[in-house]
Amino acid sequence: MKSLIFKTASNYLLPLLLMFSIFILLRGHYLPGGGFVGGLMAALAFMLYSFAFGLKETRNIVKLNPRYLMPIGLAITILAAVSPFVIGLPIMTGLWFEEPLIMVGMVGSALFFDIGVYLIVIGSTLTIMFSISETI
Repeated sequence: MKSLIFKTASNYLLPLLLMFSIFILLRGHYLPGGGFVGGLMAALAFMLYSFAFGLKETRNIVKLNPRYLMPIGLAITILAAVSPFVIGLPIMTGLWFEEPLIMVGMVGSALFFDIGVYLIVIGSTLTIMFSISETI
């Protein structure tokens, strides 16, 4: 039997924690945060929701199998790392757009690398969580 207060709170905390994880992701290149910490924060939001409503409801919200997020994130990370090599620079060299984007700031290959790590961490953490929850 789940607490009504816990269910209500997790309904409001899920979108707030997901927005906070995106904030952590976007500020992560020059300040503490980034793809790893943001991905853990997003996975924590889904875990909290799963504790309140169960695994079936959480899978309905996620829609996509989290196992698919890992190869997508790995592909984005590899493309971000190798893209400077295409224009004759060493691998993992930071490439930056000329103009900053509104509400995001300067965008470069480091942000895409962080987005890939973000997806890998969410995919692996949710895969582990779903696997453990299914066996219990």
